[in-house]
Amino acid sequence: MSRLVFVRSAVDGDERARVQKLAAARHAPRDWVMRARIVALSWEQLTVPEIAERVGCRPRTVRSWIHRFNADGLTGLGDRDRPGRPRRLSEDERSRIVALVKSMPPGRLHYSVAVDALAQADETSTAAVWSLDALTEAANAQGIAVGRSQVRRILLADGARWRQVRSWAVSRDPNFVPKGQPSSTSTPARPPTPRSSASTNSVR
Repeated sequence: MSRLVFVRSAVDGDERARVQKLAAARHAPRDWVMRARIVALSWEQLTVPEIAERVGCRPRTVRSWIHRFNADGLTGLGDRDRPGRPRRLSEDERSRIVALVKSMPPGRLHYSVAVDALAQADETSTAAVWSLDALTEAANAQGIAVGRSQVRRILLADGARWRQVRSWAVSRDPNFVPKGQPSSTSTPARPPTPRSSASTNSVR
């Protein structure tokens, strides 16, 4: 029978609060949230198999993160340095990219109380929906040097969704006209059909 494994007690209220805040975070990387949930659930005296079922991972993974936390505390829940090329983006920058998907696109119309009309958050932007190109542009505007392919990998790893803009919906052609436009008002109306002579005769 395997030995029961639990995390150590929190060293103070600040450590417990930080772990619980991370465990409930919505915009933090999913792997960090999962590790914090493991610690928080272990504090609630759940066993390793019970925690593994709750967070959706293997019991071996749960034991590994419990041992890491017991040895290194909250910093032990982070990713250790890997050999080779270092990661270009910090966890904070990755979280900010994920958070963009949940925000309003700069080109989407919304009601503005100030002008009592529909307005855009950024009148220079045409991004009414979050596409990969729009997300990359917004991230670069925030000072995050990231490419389109890397944004895609970050969102796929986090499970976030974005909208794929259809090729016919956007065009650089100045003469482009979207589908579904009404017919021209200059089109002449069809002349009325003349009534038959029988219908014009009065009844005697």
